[in-house]
Order: sequence, then structure tokens, then C-alpha cells
Amino acid sequence: MNTVDRFIAYFNPHGAFKRQAARRALDVLNTGYSESGASTTKKALKGWRARSKSPQSDIDLNLDTLRQRSRDLFMSGALGRSAIVTPRTNVIGAGLKLKSRIDHELLGLTREQADEWERKTEREFALWAESRFCDALRMNNFYELQSVLFMSALLNGDGWVAIKQGDPKPYFPYALRLHLFEGDRVCTPWGTTGYPTISSVIGRNEKNGNRIINGVEIDQSGAVVAYWIANKYLHDPTAPMTETEWVRVEAFGKRTGQPNILQIMETERCEQYRGVPFLAPVIQSIKQISQYTEAELTAAIILSFFTVFVKEGQNSFSDFPIAEAVQDSEKVDFDPNSLELGSGTINVLPPGFEIETADPKRPASTFDVFVTALARQIGAALEIPYELLLKSFTSSYSASRAALLEAWKAFKMRRTWFANDFCQPIYEMWLSEAIARGRVNAPGYFNDPLMAKAWSRAEWHGPAPGQIDPTKEVQAAKMRVENGFSTRERETIELTGGDFDRNIEQLQRENQLMKNAGLLPEGGVKSE
Repeated sequence: MNTVDRFIAYFNPHGAFKRQAARRALDVLNTGYSESGASTTKKALKGWRARSKSPQSDIDLNLDTLRQRSRDLFMSGALGRSAIVTPRTNVIGAGLKLKSRIDHELLGLTREQADEWERKTEREFALWAESRFCDALRMNNFYELQSVLFMSALLNGDGWVAIKQGDPKPYFPYALRLHLFEGDRVCTPWGTTGYPTISSVIGRNEKNGNRIINGVEIDQSGAVVAYWIANKYLHDPTAPMTETEWVRVEAFGKRTGQPNILQIMETERCEQYRGVPFLAPVIQSIKQISQYTEAELTAAIILSFFTVFVKEGQNSFSDFPIAEAVQDSEKVDFDPNSLELGSGTINVLPPGFEIETADPKRPASTFDVFVTALARQIGAALEIPYELLLKSFTSSYSASRAALLEAWKAFKMRRTWFANDFCQPIYEMWLSEAIARGRVNAPGYFNDPLMAKAWSRAEWHGPAPGQIDPTKEVQAAKMRVENGFSTRERETIELTGGDFDRNIEQLQRENQLMKNAGLLPEGGVKSE
């Protein structure tokens, strides 16, 4: 109680008590976020009962439902499919290509020696990567597998790769094989009944006491030590007679330390072991857009089947029956109680019937505005500008370029993530085998992890962003190079996705051919 309160209390004790009680009430109310985001008294938040818990409760128990709905939107919804294939096309494209970048200073090599080693290694890697024999199923080459795996990670929340060894062939001298499979098969053993529950998601390895979270076995410290993989999709109607069995695969090899299983996922929470489908936060919005679009399309089709009925006069004795709206060859349902509409039909009605037409006012004038507004929100959640999501570019140059640049921030981030989690580990495993077989020479690779890291350094390049105004883009690239802000190699990658060294070699050859043909002056490039 301060001096003023003491003075009031001396002359008016009751008033002083009310002042003190009011002050205590204010202290209780004004604690942190009690009057903002955590308020339980404001009308806007009064009925909001958020109950977020552990990643296992929030993610793993709902993962199966999210996965099925994500696939359904991809298979049956235009916007859902665009949200998946747009990142795939821009992040992966035709595949991320290897660009070896060894640490020649640590390895004691000159720049020329390093360039020669990198070219030979890239050529040798292409022997493995461009063959379907790198795929355990012999369906795709390494670059096509990248596209499949990236889409699987977006659709299902995580993509999975089993590292296998096959028999080398005279025409394919490597044993490394990649087997891609979907996350449905990574599940806790015996969790096979009904909808996901705690017991079907969280299990325990009875042999060592480790916990198993949705097929991922972790030790006492929470580190991943193994994966449990089923031999089929659970409740798969195409294999009803096959008994479900699980195989425990250790996460890393005991001798090499290399991964036996690769899990490709974007982690969004601490202590999260399974990924969330890319479409998860916008599933409801995309589904409602699909339903709205279908309703508008159905109404427009019905409107196009506008039928006219003509009333006969009272003295008309025509025995001509009511015309069929749809020919027998075009009928969908032959039930006499089922009504079908056909286009451009004129019917004759018995006396006493009147014509009544309905105008559904379709398509609604607000359809495009409404869908575009929702697409903006969906794009914001997925880091895809709505122009890319809808493939509609009607804005100004500045706005379109800003949208493209913002999209490429997300695309580059996901490309780096994918290259780090998939491309680089696979390259390192291939390089280890190539060196062990004597096809690539890398002294000290197996003796020192630092040397192995120096030999295996690489970059992974994918499709270029493209240019809205090529002249401006090229001029800006030229200025960056001239002022030392960038390099010709980097700008070549950014503008066209090409290889600067190969471009120089090809240009040298082309210029020599043009010079020999008298089409190029002695000084170099022909001037305008």
C-alpha cells in the first residue's frame, strides 16, 4: 500500500479496501498474454480450445488420414495436383546434376589437376546414374528417381530409399542399387487393426527396450537406430492372402557408418520422426475449392441442356408420344423412373401443362474472384505464389518478377534440402564403391574422414528460374560479373542451368568452324 492509499485508508477504510482489491484484480488480468492471444474471456477467442500436444499426438496419430487425403487431392483435384507438380518441376526438373567441387588445396592438387579429376569422376558417375540398373526395380535412372522420391516426400510427408547391393554386370560395373518405397510400409509392428491409436503407432522393441514411433525405432537418448518396414501395404486388397511381416533394418552400417535407409522429410517440430504431407495445412481449402468448382461445372452443364416443351391445342389429336430427351445409344441409366437431360431437345406436352423455365445464373460472376482469393491463401501457406499455382501471369513485370523471386527462395531451399538428404549421400556411397573397385583414384579416401570429405565435395544443379525479360536479366548478370559480385559460372547456372566450362569448349569449337568458313573475323565474335 502506497502513501496515497494509507492516507485514504485513514479517513475512508472501505474506499481504500476497494482500491486495493481493484489493483489486485488488474494484476491478475494483465499477466503476459492473458488479455491477447491466450485470452479466454474475449468473444473472438472464448470458444477456442486448442489442444496441441507432442509431435506424436499431433502428427503420428493423424498421419494416415492426412496421407490418404493428400493423395486423393493429387489424383482428383486440379489445384492439389498443381501444388505438388509445381515444386517438383522447379526444384528437381529433369534431375539435379552433379558438379564435383573437390578441395584441391587440402588434397595437394593444382587447379588443373582438380579440374581433370572432376571431369573424369563426373563422367564415371554418369555411367551409373544414367542407367536404369541403378534402380532396384529397373524402372528409372537416378535423375528420374529424384522426381519420384521428391513427389513421394511431398505427398506422403516423407520419402524412403532402401540402399541395396546387386550383382555387377560387364556392362554395369557397380553393385549400388536404390529401392524407393512409400512411407505406408514404415509402421510399428502389430499396429494393423482399425484406425490409428496410441497402441498402433507407439510400440516397443522387446529385445532391447527401445521405443518404436510409427515404424522408427529410437534409443534411450532419442536417436534413430532402426526402421521397421512391412512387406506390403497394410490392409492392401491386392494382396489379401499375404501375411504381413516386418523387417528391422538398422539405420546405419556398423562398419561403414553409411545409411542403410534414407528418409527424406522436412522437419517442422523438435523430436519429430515422421514427416507431414505438404498439403496438410490446406487440405480443407483445396477440397472445398474442388467441390465448389464441381458444383459450378455441374450447373453449367445442366444449363447447356436447356429443354423446350410445346403445349398442344385442345383440338389436337396427335398420337405422337413425348419425345425422348436422350437417345437410347446415349442413355446412362435405363431405369424408367430416372430422368436424363439432353442438349437441344423439343418436347410435345399433353393439354393442360404449362412451360416453366429455371435460370440458375451459372456460372456465378464471383467464381473466378473467389477461387483466386482462396488460391492466394493456399499459395501463401505452401510458399507458392498464386500466379504459379494457377499458371496465370496477368500482373505487371515488377509484380511477376517479385512473385517469381519469392517462389525461388522456397525452391532453392527445398533443392538444397533434397540434395543434402538424398543426392549427396548417394554420391558418397557411389564414390566409395568406385574408389574401392579402382575405377576412381582418390588417395587417402579410406584413411581419413577429412580426406574423404575433401574428395566427395560436390554441388547439385537443377533447372534455372527462367527470365521474364531476358535482356534485362542478361544485362544485370553481366554487371554482376564485371563488378565482382558473381562469377560467369554462377551466372550460367542461374540463367540457363548450363555448364560454363562446357559452354566455353563448345563456343571455341563453333568459333573455329565459323572462322574456317569465313563467317567470323579474326578478332573473335562477329560484330553487328
